[in-house]
Amino acid sequence: MHRHFDDVLLGSIELFCLAAEAGSFTAAANTAGVTPAAVSRSISRLEKRLGVRLFVRSTRSIRLTEGGRSYFEQCRGALNQLIEAERKVTGEQVQPSGTLRISAPTTYGHYRLLPLLPALRERFPLLRFEVQIGNRNIDFHEENFDVAIRFRAQPDSTMVSRHLEDAELVVVASPGYLKRAGRPQALEDLQQHECIQFDLPSSGRPIAWLFMDGGREREVLATESHYLCAEDVLAGVTLARSGAGLFQTYRFIVERDLADGTLVEVLQPFAGRSRPVSLMYPHGRLLPSRVRVFVDFLMEQAAALASARGAGKPARG
Repeated sequence: MHRHFDDVLLGSIELFCLAAEAGSFTAAANTAGVTPAAVSRSISRLEKRLGVRLFVRSTRSIRLTEGGRSYFEQCRGALNQLIEAERKVTGEQVQPSGTLRISAPTTYGHYRLLPLLPALRERFPLLRFEVQIGNRNIDFHEENFDVAIRFRAQPDSTMVSRHLEDAELVVVASPGYLKRAGRPQALEDLQQHECIQFDLPSSGRPIAWLFMDGGREREVLATESHYLCAEDVLAGVTLARSGAGLFQTYRFIVERDLADGTLVEVLQPFAGRSRPVSLMYPHGRLLPSRVRVFVDFLMEQAAALASARGAGKPARG
C-alpha cells in the first residue's frame, strides 16, 4: 500500500474539521494553537487538492458549501475512528473530553436534564457542557450540535432517535382559582373557564389540550382566554400557580406543587394522555466518546425512571 496522505495533509484535514465545527477560522486556530492565517492556508491547500470550494467566506463568518458539508461528515467520521482506535490501543484509558453541545426544551431542560449533568461530569470530569435551552428546532449541521432532546420528534432518516419517556399530561389550577371559578367536571366545562394557552413554536397557534374520553382520544382546541404564553411554556405554570386559570402541562413539572397543595389536579377521569420524549443525534458509524457516554448515561437514567414508576415510587424530577 502506497502512502496517500502526508503529515501536512492530515493536519489540514484536522484544521478543516475544527473550523467546520467552530464556524470560525479564528476559533479553530485558538483550539489548535496556530494562527488564523495557518488555518486559512490549510483550507486553501485542501480546496486546491480537491478542486472543490469547502467554505463560503465573508468578512464576518464562514459556512460550509454543500460539498464542504459532505466532506466534513466523512472526515469527522474518519478522525473519530482514529481517536477510538487510539483509545482502544491504550487500554480504554483515554477519558471522554471536549465540549458536548446539547439542545433541550425548556421543560425537559430544567426539570430533567440540567439536574443530571453534575453527576455525569463527576464520572467524566474532562467533559464540558454547552446547553441551549429553548423550544425551537435546531439545525444539527449548521449549528454543530451533538444531541437534542425533543417532544413529538418527527421521523428523520438522517437522525438516530432514542425513546426516553412518555411525559404524562395533567390539568392543574390553584386552590384560589378553583374556589373562585369552581371545579370543572366535564370537558365541556372548559368553555366556562379561564384556560391558559401556549403557542406552539412550530405552528404559531395555541396547542390543543389532550384527553381520554371513554377510551377515545380527544383534543380540545383553544377556548377563550385572557392569557396566551409563547416561547416559554413554564410561564403557563407560573400563571396557574398565581391563580390565573387552568393549565395543561407535564406531570413531572408540577409534582411538587401537587404534593404540597400549591396546585390541584382537575379532570382526572379524562387524564391518561402523554407526549413522547426522544433523544436525537445524527447517524454515524462511530460516535465521539463524549456523545457516547452522554447517550448511555441518559438512557440509564430513563431506565431508572421507568423502573421507579413501575415500582410505584415517586419519580425524580
